[in-house]
Amino acid sequence: MRGVVLGLAAVVAVGAAAEPRRQKLDIGREATAHEIAGWDIAIRPGRGLPPGKGTVKEGEALYLERCAACHGEFGESAGRWPILSGGSGTLSSHDPVKSIGSYWPYASTVMDYIRRAMPYGNAQSLSNDELYAVTAYVLYLNDVIKDEEFELNRENFAELKLPNEPNFIQDNRESAEKEFWKDPCMANCMPGEARIAGRARTLDVTPEAGKGPKVE
Repeated sequence: MRGVVLGLAAVVAVGAAAEPRRQKLDIGREATAHEIAGWDIAIRPGRGLPPGKGTVKEGEALYLERCAACHGEFGESAGRWPILSGGSGTLSSHDPVKSIGSYWPYASTVMDYIRRAMPYGNAQSLSNDELYAVTAYVLYLNDVIKDEEFELNRENFAELKLPNEPNFIQDNRESAEKEFWKDPCMANCMPGEARIAGRARTLDVTPEAGKGPKVE
C-alpha cells in the first residue's frame, strides 16, 4: 500500500511540474487585452496590416508638414537625418547610399517603421489612413509607386515590391553549411592542455608627433 501511495505522489508531482505555476509578486497588475493590443502593432510581409487607405497626394501634404523638416522635401535628407530616397545602383560602389528605394527589402518594413517610430518626437500619432498615405508618398519618392493618384490600402499592399528585395534571402546556414559544422571533441581528443596559438596584433594607426605623413 505504501508503494502505491508513493507512486501516486510521484504522479502528482510530475503533473504539477508539467503545469507552470503562476506566481504573484504583488507588483503591478496583469495587462488587459486592450493594453496588449496597443503594443501588438508589428507589420510584416503578408501580415499585420491595419485597415485603412490613403493616396499619394494625401501623403504628400502630410509628409511636407510632419516629415520634410528632417528627411527633406524629396526624401534627400535634411542635415544629418536619414535619407529616404535615391541611391539607385550604388550598393556595389565604395560609398553605397542605403535608402528605401536602393536598399530596403519590403514595403511592410517601411510602413512598420513609420507606424511605430514616426513622426520623430510624436511617434504613433498617425491614424491608419494617414499611415497609408505617408507610406504611399514615400514609396512614390522611390518610384515604387508611379501614379500620384494611386490609393494604397490593405487589399493592394502586397502588390508593392521594392527593388532590392531579391537580394535578401532567408538564413539557410543550418542546412546549406551543415557539412562544415564540427561537433566539439568529446572523445579521443588531443592530449595536453589547451594553449594559445596566436594573438591579435594591436595596430597603432595614430602617428607620433612629427612622424606623420606630410600633406602638400
